[in-house]
Amino acid sequence: MKAEAERLQKIRRIGSAVLAVSVAAAVAVADDQAKPAPSPSAPASGMEQLYLVLLKRGAPRSAEDTPERQAIQEGHLANIRAMWKARKLIVAGPMGDDGELRGIFIFRVPTAEDVQALIAADPAIRSGRLVAEIHPWWVEKTVLPEAGEYCGAAGR
Repeated sequence: MKAEAERLQKIRRIGSAVLAVSVAAAVAVADDQAKPAPSPSAPASGMEQLYLVLLKRGAPRSAEDTPERQAIQEGHLANIRAMWKARKLIVAGPMGDDGELRGIFIFRVPTAEDVQALIAADPAIRSGRLVAEIHPWWVEKTVLPEAGEYCGAAGR
């Protein structure tokens, strides 16, 4: 019973964080001319810097479901699983509409360069189907699960 209550609490925290990220992503997409805010020099105690990656629609492409497109998508999903297993990725998921913004990643890694290296391995980004936009993001340390724990991905 206690384990179930803890599980539900974790799911609520993840849902709240994903909602906050979705709102932030929508604002960022709506205002492509906006410059990212500088990182706070002294974040509040209990905060940590994560990295939010907005995955945007890349080069125009055919809607046809070709073997090449299927291979890119399978590689994209395999890369997501690998980043979870490496305990770098906290949350990933597609958007629910067919807009410019296609999905998000949230990473817990030391630097933006680490994020760049991780996403550079993604076939959807390498092929130009997706374009990644990296943003440092400050969040309360206890809001999100440890990297690799989301959806039990470490065992997948």
